[in-house]
Amino acid sequence: MALVELINVSRTYHDHVDVPALKQVTLSLEKGAFAAVTGPSGSGKSTLLNVLGGIDRPDEGKIQVAGVDLTDTPANQLADFRLRRIGFVFQAFNLLPVLSVEENLEFVAALQAMPKLSRQQRARELLEAVGMAELRGKRPNDLSGGQQQRVAVLRAIMTEPAIVLADEPTANLDSANASLLLDMMERMNQEKGITFLFSTHDPQVMERARRLIRLKDGAVVADEIVRVSGLAST
Repeated sequence: MALVELINVSRTYHDHVDVPALKQVTLSLEKGAFAAVTGPSGSGKSTLLNVLGGIDRPDEGKIQVAGVDLTDTPANQLADFRLRRIGFVFQAFNLLPVLSVEENLEFVAALQAMPKLSRQQRARELLEAVGMAELRGKRPNDLSGGQQQRVAVLRAIMTEPAIVLADEPTANLDSANASLLLDMMERMNQEKGITFLFSTHDPQVMERARRLIRLKDGAVVADEIVRVSGLAST
């Protein structure tokens, strides 16, 4: 059974005029995928991640993530599902400025009622794994952009969610920091089996992805496996 399944999903935004963001999108994603959604600005990439993450609701169609039908789930249950099963990585990092790096990592785990000692140990293990242990007491404003984004990714995987949704995760990074971030996410994908879905314009992300889903004007125009088991396909 697929980890993620969308069937005929559409979403239109209503402002002064109707703006179709997704049009009859049907696709599935297996557990352990490392996939990227590409396409020009306005093609529906962010909307696709938002409806998959339960941040937005489709106008029609069906969405299932980890066996839960998000289209029929009440709002309070949907919020709990997002907390426990979905990790988000945003372009703007969304770190809490008054908390330290370690406290930012612990935040979602604390909301899930993970015991304090357990979440401290987990946060320190993750920071050690990416060579950032010495920064655990720093505040986000004391970090570089690349360091902040790595903390945002670690926070997203802290509780080992069913899927991590990363919206343009390398958009604010130089190529060196983008490469380090992608190295870390690939390692978490391969070692922990965490599923990643990116929206991106970045060629580096597209080169690392094992599956590319291309959107244009809210519709899927291509969907292909480009790498298998971390190796370039021939």
